[in-house]
Amino acid sequence: MGQIVDHLVGLGHREIAYVDGGKGVIATDRRRGHRTAMRRHGLDDHIRVVAGDNTEAAGERAVRQLLDAPRLPIAVIAFNDQCAIGVLTALARAGVAVPGQVSVAGYDDDLLSRLSCFNLTTVSQSAREQARDAVTAAVERLDEGRAEHREVVLTPHLVLRGTTAEFEAGR
Repeated sequence: MGQIVDHLVGLGHREIAYVDGGKGVIATDRRRGHRTAMRRHGLDDHIRVVAGDNTEAAGERAVRQLLDAPRLPIAVIAFNDQCAIGVLTALARAGVAVPGQVSVAGYDDDLLSRLSCFNLTTVSQSAREQARDAVTAAVERLDEGRAEHREVVLTPHLVLRGTTAEFEAGR
C-alpha cells in the first residue's frame, strides 16, 4: 500500500480514498499500510476509508458512497484488483473519467488488471515467484527431508498502467 500511496502523492494527489477489504489479516495489514503511508506524507486529515471487501460489487458500492459525498476524492485505492475493477466500472457508469478526473489503483496484479480495457495500475506480489518458491519448498520437504522452518519474503512492486495520472488543479 505504501508504494501506491507514494506513487499517487508523487503525482500530486492528496485526497486518496481507500476501499477496504473487510475483516481478516490481509485486509488489516493493507488498511494499516494505507494509513501509515498517508501519515508519512503528512496527509492525516485526508485519510478516508470506505467499507468494502474483495469483490467487484464492493468497489461499485464504494463508488456510489463516494459519489454521494460532498466531494469526490481525486484518487481511489482498492483492496484488490477485483474491487478496483468494480470502482472503474462504477466511475465509468457515472461519467467520471479515469485517470482524467480520478486515478484508480488496485493490488495483486491479477489477470483482469492486465486487460487493455482495464489497464489497471496495481501492485504485484510476484505470483509466479510465490508458486516457484512453494514448489521448491514442497520438493525440499518431500524429497530432501528438510524439516526446519524457512521463510521467504518477496518484495511487492508497483506496476504502472493507465489508471493513474498526474493531478491537475481545477479538475
